[in-house]
Amino acid sequence: MESVWDYPRPPRLELSARPVRVEHGGAVVAASARAWRVLETSHPPVYYVPWEDVAQELLVPVAVTSFCEWKGQATYFDVVVPEVERAVQAAWTYLRPTLAFAGIAHAVAFYVQRLDACFVGDEQATPQPGLFYGGWVTSDLVGPFKGE
Repeated sequence: MESVWDYPRPPRLELSARPVRVEHGGAVVAASARAWRVLETSHPPVYYVPWEDVAQELLVPVAVTSFCEWKGQATYFDVVVPEVERAVQAAWTYLRPTLAFAGIAHAVAFYVQRLDACFVGDEQATPQPGLFYGGWVTSDLVGPFKGE
């Protein structure tokens, strides 16, 4: 078991030991055995999938940005699967992250709550509480989680 209260602040970047997969509207949006995890005190991990492991044709850039004091400026995507409702601002990336997070440049993170399913290994993740946060909750995590 991992306690999110043992995660560091500022956050740490590490490679995931388990593969991740993102699905929406019957399509595999992303699948990777090379994902990164961002670990931050009180948050479940946020998974970042390398750009090459994402179905890029399903991502549509939108004119939305946000700023993280640790990672820098994020840009967002809608996930658009033909004949399926658009998942609005369901993914984001850091094109030019800070030096400490250079490993996730162009990698894509996904909001569990805005997509049909996100998996860590064979386990379907549930969303971190709150509409703003992008953490993936799995059974090996102990909270409470920020956002509750």
